[in-house]
Amino acid sequence: MIEIAPFAPSHSAGVVAMILPIQRSEFGISITLDGQPDLQNISGFYQQDAGNFWVALDNEKIVGTVALLDIGNRQAALRKMFVSAEYRGPKYGIAKQLLTTVIDWSHAREVQDIYLGTTAKFLAAHRFYEKNGFVEVARADLPPSFPVMVVDTKFYRRAT
Repeated sequence: MIEIAPFAPSHSAGVVAMILPIQRSEFGISITLDGQPDLQNISGFYQQDAGNFWVALDNEKIVGTVALLDIGNRQAALRKMFVSAEYRGPKYGIAKQLLTTVIDWSHAREVQDIYLGTTAKFLAAHRFYEKNGFVEVARADLPPSFPVMVVDTKFYRRAT
């Protein structure tokens, strides 16, 4: 059974071990752990104000992650949404569980808008976000506080 839980420091190594291979091997993004200081200080970076970071666990194995970064003005950025390849799809429904967790959390903290950036090559992710109420927006329409990543070329917004 899959459990969605808030990040704890004991999850650090498992989060990195899951995310880096997806970024590098699956999607061909040449990024290192050093290039992601947020992954080196998850609690300090994400678990502030209306933000948080969650892991999907199969027993104690991390098989998914999602983060919500508070960017002020009752707005947040969805970050680090990853699910291990063997756990993707409707059989487990992990991506949906992670997103539902973020949306429920946002409602409880009166976050009004969730923004995200992604790359053009994450086509399955685009379909997933659109199916779950996200609407594509132009980069120019992002809030000034939104942290655009170097690889981001496509942006979405969802009102909560």
